[in-house]
Amino acid sequence: MFGFNMFHEITRPFNMTYRCFSVSMLPGNERQDVERGGKIIMPPSALEQLTRLNIEYPMIFKLTNKKTKRITHCGVLEFVADEGKVYLPHWMMANLVLEEGALIQIESVSLPVATFSKFQPLSEDFLDITNPKAVLENCLRNFSCLTTGDVIAIKYNSKVYELCVLETKPGNAVIIIECDMNVEFAPPVGYKEEEHISRGGEGGAGADGMDEDPASMMPEPSGFIVFGGEGNRLDGKKKKLISESDSDQQPSQSRQAYVRGIPDYDYVIGTLKFIRNSRPPSAKEEAPSEPFQAFKGEGFTLRTTKPKN
Repeated sequence: MFGFNMFHEITRPFNMTYRCFSVSMLPGNERQDVERGGKIIMPPSALEQLTRLNIEYPMIFKLTNKKTKRITHCGVLEFVADEGKVYLPHWMMANLVLEEGALIQIESVSLPVATFSKFQPLSEDFLDITNPKAVLENCLRNFSCLTTGDVIAIKYNSKVYELCVLETKPGNAVIIIECDMNVEFAPPVGYKEEEHISRGGEGGAGADGMDEDPASMMPEPSGFIVFGGEGNRLDGKKKKLISESDSDQQPSQSRQAYVRGIPDYDYVIGTLKFIRNSRPPSAKEEAPSEPFQAFKGEGFTLRTTKPKN
C-alpha cells in the first residue's frame, strides 16, 4: 500500500572546480565547432556525477572566476576531456579573464527561456552583412544560453565578428534552446550616423556628375590602333556620311561616323538602327529607261560557204 514514492526526488546541484584550458590545447584534431559556439568540453566523470544527481535537461552551467568575480553561463558539448580539466572557447576565457590552467568553478543552474535579446557589434564591418538577423540566428544554434555583458564571437564568411550582449529578458541569463526570441541590434561601437549620411551624400553627388558625356571622359588611344585608318573607294570618290534624304531634312546636322567599340550613348529604348553606307546614284541609274520594243535594233548578215570536195 505504501510501496510507491510519495515525494519527488530532490535535485542536488552540481558544483565542481576544474582547471580550464582553451580549445586549442585539446589533444587531437582542431575543434572549430567548439570555438564557434557557447559550449564546453568536460571530463567523463562529470557525466557520471550529473547522472546520479538527476540534473534537469538541457544541462546549463554557471562558470565563475573567483579571483575576478566574473561569471558566465554555458552548455556542454561532450564529455571527453582529461580528468580534472575542462576546455572552453577562447572568447569565453577572455570574458572570464582566465589564463591557461587557471581554476574555474562550474555549477549547474536552471535558467528561464529567452524572450528578448539585444546585441551591439564591436566593429562597423558587421554592417556589411546583408541579413544580420538570419546570420545571427544560424550562429546561435551552437549556443545554449546567453548572459548579459558577455562578448560572444560568431564566424561568417571566414570572418569573426564580436557582439556584446547588452540585454536579455526575462533575466540576465536566459536559455535560447527551442525558444521564440525577439532580437534587436544597437549601432556598432564607433558608428556615427552623420558620417554615414555624408558618405551617402557624396555618392549621390557622384551620380549627378554622370550627366557629363562619358565619351569625353574616355582616355585618348595610344600606340597601335586596330582599323584606325580611312577607307578609299575604288571609283576614287569620297565617302559621304549624309544621305540626300537626311541632308534635306537636317541640313545643319551631320551624322557621326560609327566607331567600333564605342557604344551609342544616344540610344533610345525600343528603337533599332541599321547602319548602311549611303552612296549617290550612278549615271546609269539616273538615265531614264525607254519602254521595251520587240525586234528593235540593228541586224547583221550571216554568210555561209559550201565545202570543197
